[in-house]
Amino acid sequence: MNLQPEFLPTSRREMEAAGFEELDVLLITGDCYVDHPSFGVAIIGRLLADCGYRVGIIAQPDWRDPEALKTMGAPRVGIGVTSGNMDSMVNLYTAGRRLRREDMFSEDGHPGRRPPHALAVYSQLARRAFPGIPVMIGGLEASLRRVAHYDYWQDKIRPSMLVDTKADIMVYGMGERPVPEVFRGFAAGEVPERVRGTARLLGKKAALSFSAGSDYLELPSYEETLADRDALMTATKLIESEMNPFGGRGLVQRYGDRLLVIEPPPLPLEGPELDRVHELPYARRPHPRYRGRIPAWEAIENSIQAVRGCPGGCAFCGLVAHQGRQVMSRSPESIEREADVIASAPGFKGTISDVGGAAGNIYMSRADFRICAKCRRSSCLFPTQCPNYKCSGLELVDLLRRLRRHPRVKHLFINSGIRLDLVLRQPELLEEIVRYHVSGHLKVAPEHLNDAVLKLMRKNPAADFYRILDEFERISRECGKEQYIVPLFISNFPGCTEREMKTVDDFLNRRHWSLQQVQDYIPLPMTMGAAMYYTGKAPDGTPIPVNRGLAERRPQIAVLKKRRSGRAESGGGRGGPAARRGDRSRRSGR
Repeated sequence: MNLQPEFLPTSRREMEAAGFEELDVLLITGDCYVDHPSFGVAIIGRLLADCGYRVGIIAQPDWRDPEALKTMGAPRVGIGVTSGNMDSMVNLYTAGRRLRREDMFSEDGHPGRRPPHALAVYSQLARRAFPGIPVMIGGLEASLRRVAHYDYWQDKIRPSMLVDTKADIMVYGMGERPVPEVFRGFAAGEVPERVRGTARLLGKKAALSFSAGSDYLELPSYEETLADRDALMTATKLIESEMNPFGGRGLVQRYGDRLLVIEPPPLPLEGPELDRVHELPYARRPHPRYRGRIPAWEAIENSIQAVRGCPGGCAFCGLVAHQGRQVMSRSPESIEREADVIASAPGFKGTISDVGGAAGNIYMSRADFRICAKCRRSSCLFPTQCPNYKCSGLELVDLLRRLRRHPRVKHLFINSGIRLDLVLRQPELLEEIVRYHVSGHLKVAPEHLNDAVLKLMRKNPAADFYRILDEFERISRECGKEQYIVPLFISNFPGCTEREMKTVDDFLNRRHWSLQQVQDYIPLPMTMGAAMYYTGKAPDGTPIPVNRGLAERRPQIAVLKKRRSGRAESGGGRGGPAARRGDRSRRSGR
C-alpha cells in the first residue's frame, strides 16, 4: 500500500511536503476540496494515489486565467477534470433560470465560484495551460451530457460534452473501474480504446474505419436531433434500453463526419470493492486552506453512505444515468468501521445523521444478474416490482441494531428518504425506522398526488403515500412520539396542469401542512423527463401539456410556496416546520 499524505497536494509547498518533485496526475474540480468519500474528486484522487500516482488537486480555479492551473507545474501523465458533485448549471441556476443565492459546495456557500458549463471551461483552460498533455473529463456533468442533449437553461440542443471540452476521453458513471485504465493508457502515451464506461470522439478518418457491428447501437445524429424534436425522445429511449451493465451495448452518434463512440456501461463495484473505495485513507474533512464553512460538508459530516445505485429509474432523476440501476451495498463490517471513525472524530456529539444513499431503504438489494443481463426495463420498481429484484429490509434492520449498540452513538437516523414503492413491502423495517431512527422528521418523496402525473414520473399511485401516512401515524402513536412526515412535491412536471396540481393543493389544505422542501421541475439532461419537456410528448408519443415560461409555471409554484411560510399543527404524521433554505435541485450528484 502506498503511503498517502493526509490531504492530496493543492500547492507547490504541499507537493514538497509530500515529497513530490512533480505530479503525475492533476485533478481539477468546481467544488471545494473536501477529502471525503462523498466527494467525487476525493474518491478519484485517492484511488489514483493508491495505484501509485502522485496526485494533486486544484479546486475552483480562476477559469479566466490558464496560469491558475500552473501552480504545481505540468503533470507527467495527464489531467482529469470534473465540474464537481453537481451539474454546473443546476448548481448555478434555479428552475426560473435565475442565479442561485447559495452554492452548497463553496466556502461559506458563496455563489459564483465556478462558470456555467464548467466542465467545458475547465477542460479548455487545461488545454491552454498544458498543450499536449492528455485530458480526461468525468463526473456527473459528463454522465448527463455524454450525448447530444437538451439544455434547459439555454433552451437548446447541445452536443456531447466531448465536442465542447475537446478532451481526449470521457469517463461516465462513478469511474472507479475505467479511470485507472485511462491513466495507464495516458502513461503509455496513448488514449485507450474499448474501455467500458468511456467515450471518445473520432475524427473523420478514424470514424470511417470504425467498425460498430452489432456491439453498438446508433442514435439519431446531432444534426437529426437539431432538426427533429422527436429525435431526442427516440435517443432517450434507446439510451435507457442500453444502460444495463450486464447486457447493454455501446452507442454511437454522428456529428457531421465525426463519430461519438460510447462504450458499454462499466460493471458495478461488488461489495468488497465498494468497501475498499470507502476505506481509502481520506482525511474526512475539508482542506485546511478553508476558513469558512462548506454547507455540503456539514450536511454529510456524520453520515454513512451504505449503498450505491438506485432501482427506481424515475423520469425526472439523473442518478441512474450516473450511478446505475443496480444497487450495490457495503458490508456491515465496513459500515461499522466507518461508524468507529466518525465516533472517534473530535467534536462528535453522538449522532450519526444518516445511513443510506439514493434511498434509506434499499440496503442489501439483491437480483440475479444473469437475469438482469436480458432486461431492458428502465426501472426495477415501476410499473410493478420486478420479480428478480428483492429487498426485504431485514438486513438493514440488523445493521441498524448493530450500530445502535455502538458505545459512542447516542442517536442514529435515516435521513436519505425512503422509497414509498418499496417500504410497504418492508413492514419490519418501517417499524424499526419509525420507532428508533426518525430525527423528528421522516423524509418521503411522493412527488405528486395525481396518478396520471405519477405515471409519467414513473412513480406508483398516490395510494402508497396515503398508506404510509397511516402506518407512520399508527407507529408514532404506539411509541408515544411526536414525529413528522416531510414530503417533497414537484410542480410543473410535463403533463401537469393546474387541474392536476389542485390534487396536491387540496391535500395540503385538508392537512394544514406546511412544506419543508419545495421543488419546481428542472429537466436534467439525458433524462426521460427532459425528453418529455422538450418534445411535449409522453414516451408513447401522446401529446402532453408542458409549462415552459416562468409566467406559465408560476401558478403551480405558488401552490407549494404558499405552504412554506406557516407552521404545521403538532401531532404524529403532520407536516414539519417550514424550511429556512430556498429551493434546491435534488438527485443530481454523487
